[in-house]
Amino acid sequence: MRRARGFTLVELLVVLAIMSLLIGLAPLAYQRLRESSQYRDVLRTMMSDMRSARQQALSSRTEVRFVLDLGRRSYGVEGRPVRQVPEAFRVQAAVAGIELAPQGVAAIRFLPDGGATGGSIDIARASGGGVRLRVDWLSGRVTQEALLP
Repeated sequence: MRRARGFTLVELLVVLAIMSLLIGLAPLAYQRLRESSQYRDVLRTMMSDMRSARQQALSSRTEVRFVLDLGRRSYGVEGRPVRQVPEAFRVQAAVAGIELAPQGVAAIRFLPDGGATGGSIDIARASGGGVRLRVDWLSGRVTQEALLP
């Protein structure tokens, strides 16, 4: 008896269907991974910049400002290079209890004695999840908390 070698047409069609499904899902997975990476990067650098501003104010004994420009979607410590907030994220700010307009500029001042003017910055994803970065006015401490839906 002779044994047939090779693949049947059905087996080849199944493999092609699986490959086309994987190729179709790859861009979606990549986009989600990219957005997640950008989100973590914005949170990490913004929090790091605020903590750095506080440390600089304490060590240099001068006031240092952290600036968030909502119109230009940029942030950073005054006098240093600014960073951009990707368009995929919604950003809101409140300084000294006043919520700023979408085109406003928020400045949190870190004082030489360790205090700050206080405020909060909300960063939300398009999917709805987000984080609030809060600066305590008395201690100047920067904390992070989840946004409630």
